[in-house]
Amino acid sequence: MNQESARVPIQIIIADDHPMVRDGLKVSLESDKHIEVLADVSNGLEALQETERLSPDVVLLDISMPEMNGLEACQKIREKFPNVGLLIVTMHDNREYITRVIQAGASGYVLKDAPTEEIILAVQTVNQGGTYFSSSVAKTLFSEFTETPTNENSNKAGLSARETDVLTHLTEGLGNKEIARKMDISVRTVEAHRLKIKQKLGINNSAGLIRYAIDNGIGVYKK
Repeated sequence: MNQESARVPIQIIIADDHPMVRDGLKVSLESDKHIEVLADVSNGLEALQETERLSPDVVLLDISMPEMNGLEACQKIREKFPNVGLLIVTMHDNREYITRVIQAGASGYVLKDAPTEEIILAVQTVNQGGTYFSSSVAKTLFSEFTETPTNENSNKAGLSARETDVLTHLTEGLGNKEIARKMDISVRTVEAHRLKIKQKLGINNSAGLIRYAIDNGIGVYKK
């Protein structure tokens, strides 16, 4: 979560190499009085430089850009400015890109043709430290996984069997209530397991848990 996530308006930077797209996003986002566009730039390198100069809450990045693409920019911004929210807004909807974006540190992924309301919701969610993947993106990401869960890699982090089960269900996109129902335990117990998982892995957000699952072949990300 941005260290100034309570700041209003939410201050953002837009990075896209198409001027018309940048202008359209700026007009759409600033239709919400709680969002302010600090700058719009044409490549990832400029996005990194402007993030350092302006300290935004959220940076919107396209993937295909000159100088430095969105994936590289995402990774570098995450490393240098861990409190800045990163949201990918792109035309690419294949699983390879989505997975790489998560690994690079983004907390959200929406398509350029998404309604203005959805992009605004994604900005708000990412700014609050949450993750946002539009329904079509989530469907693409999860639909191609058919392997059964494994706990082999999760055991390396000292996760218990129950914690592994909870993490596996999280990779399936389930919320606390759904996990509680599937495992026949209380929502409070699920929340306790999630807290313990984050403590053991040293991860503070849901995006980090998904990245960990991808990197270690857990649940639907079994390699």
